[in-house]
Amino acid sequence: MASPTFDERVGSVASALAHAGGLLASRPDLAEAQAREILRVAPGHPDALMLLAGALRRGGDALGARNILLTLAVSHARSPAVRMELGMAHASLGSTLEALEALTEVTRLDPDSPLAWHALGDQRLIIGDMAGAEAAQGRWVRGSIDDPLLLDGARALFDGRMDVAEQVLRDQLNLHPTDVAAGRMLADAAIRLGRLGDAEQLLVRGLETAPGFMPARYNYAIVLHRQQRTAEAMTQVELLLRQAPGTVAFRNLRAALLAQTGDFAGALEDFEAVLDNNPDQPGIWLSYGHALKTIGRRGDAVTAYRQALTLQPDFGEAYWSLANLKTVRFTEVDIEAMKRQLAAPDLSHEDRTYLHFALGKGLEDAGALESSFKQYALGNAARRTTAPYDAEGNANYVRRTIATFGEGFLEARAGVGAAAADPIFVLGLPRSGSTLIEQILASHSAVEGTMELLDLTAVARRAAVGGLGGAPAFPESLAALPLADFATLGEDYLERTRVQRRLGRPFFIDKFPSNFMHVGLIHLILPKARIIDARRHPLGCGLSLFKQHFAQGQNYSYDLGDIGRHYADYVALMAHFDAVLPGRVHRVIYEEMVRDPEGEVRRLLDYCGLPFEPQCLRFHETDRAVRTASSEQVRRPIFTDGVDHWRGFEPWLGPLKDALGPVLDAYPAAPAQRS
Repeated sequence: MASPTFDERVGSVASALAHAGGLLASRPDLAEAQAREILRVAPGHPDALMLLAGALRRGGDALGARNILLTLAVSHARSPAVRMELGMAHASLGSTLEALEALTEVTRLDPDSPLAWHALGDQRLIIGDMAGAEAAQGRWVRGSIDDPLLLDGARALFDGRMDVAEQVLRDQLNLHPTDVAAGRMLADAAIRLGRLGDAEQLLVRGLETAPGFMPARYNYAIVLHRQQRTAEAMTQVELLLRQAPGTVAFRNLRAALLAQTGDFAGALEDFEAVLDNNPDQPGIWLSYGHALKTIGRRGDAVTAYRQALTLQPDFGEAYWSLANLKTVRFTEVDIEAMKRQLAAPDLSHEDRTYLHFALGKGLEDAGALESSFKQYALGNAARRTTAPYDAEGNANYVRRTIATFGEGFLEARAGVGAAAADPIFVLGLPRSGSTLIEQILASHSAVEGTMELLDLTAVARRAAVGGLGGAPAFPESLAALPLADFATLGEDYLERTRVQRRLGRPFFIDKFPSNFMHVGLIHLILPKARIIDARRHPLGCGLSLFKQHFAQGQNYSYDLGDIGRHYADYVALMAHFDAVLPGRVHRVIYEEMVRDPEGEVRRLLDYCGLPFEPQCLRFHETDRAVRTASSEQVRRPIFTDGVDHWRGFEPWLGPLKDALGPVLDAYPAAPAQRS
């Protein structure tokens, strides 16, 4: 029997196209064959060519698809469908910039296309443009969500109304527990609010439902990274790279994780490989500069930051990164450029915030202190809108901690922790000389410097067995903890920090400043650990905090009154432990260290049970990675310039003085307690 003709089989080109289109998602091979048959009968038919390109891309031949689409894009320049398919073909080939160009054009031609916004968001994520990715995903959500409640949550999230977004999205999840989109958006809100544990739970739940949702897995890796759970974060990144090996954002994150473990050779290799193929990515140049700065290659770091600015002149974080080296002085050209960028009405909130801080540093170096302070104040006011701080909540926690760790409570648990004496905790407030102390100790042959570890906070969360259903919260929950569990918590801390110890020395430093909140916990779970309190004049410390834009945490530092209250809380808590555990904490007064370095270093080493080594006085010669804002300062000998630097800004420090109250006059001791 004769084979049926084309017209007999499908009736017409239109019905053939419809039939083939129905096969595209499930059987691209059959759709391809159908498209080729149509083109045999109707050569050059644009819809058939589109169909063929779509089938080829879905079948793995993205190059063949792109070749067809490039021709179609010339004859159908204003077709959103052609541009969309071309963008997806570019994306499949890893041609991210070409994909971005095509998809951006789709959104211009068809601003209401949710698929285009979604694809554009994914491509912006790949190049590390998180702000652009979030904006595009916001347009996708707004255009594709039919549920009014979820739409309200999305709008609130992308408008920055975190409190509204959180409430609406929680209501949505209560109604629809498996709503992956709502879960990811709520996790995003939690990340922005600093509640990483909440974000983690939401992302884990979402990935259980949709394991292939790369943006959620990427966010999950970032949450783990920010909690310094490096090994777990690396597992997630490797999964992402197996799924999309050419993704810039994923390899960039892997480089950051390698740097976090101290593998700077591996980190730099990743950064340089990414930049070889993507030299026009300002965000990657910024991250590369951070890694170079950490290992002391200051000149190369400056070059990397400058390259980021060449590519993106309004890149506020790049200007701040130069300022944050503390040793770079901006030129008049730099200062004028920053002023120009700040005058732009469409400058993003984030760039504006960074630029205020950077310009404050530039004007300070130029001697224009009043103008400098105004810029710092503007930067802090902007930062405070996204970093809320509960001063009364902090004071209440300090009061509860003092009430919990009384003499009787501590005596009943004496010696119950892990026996190891490895950790040396350097704590206090940031900008108090803690990095200097760390560098001095890390210059000793028996001590390894690591970084600001978050592991003790994780252990404290594990110890917070209560807090639900009326049970006591931390630290009151410690009263119900079996005595054997204190040693378990100490061992948990030691195991968590093991990944950071690469030199095999007997002692290591944990320099997370906010560990002062957990002095009592340290004493109980690691009774042989050393605890060093770095303290600096409250006005010097307070001003330095106010001038610093922290990457995360330290939310009290964006208001002079909050700084003063936080400093007073810190002094009160440390005074309590001085009283109930006399001699347990060794205090280093910054001004005394500057005045008498050798005497203070000898006393410090004596407290740690370490013999004096001359290289501890030549700490600036020690070649090691330093990850804090003081990294360049501790690579120079001790200098006295910063001791009274605050006096130039004293006319504007009234709110700080008022909040400090008697703490200011009593420094360096704690004020006498009123009866």
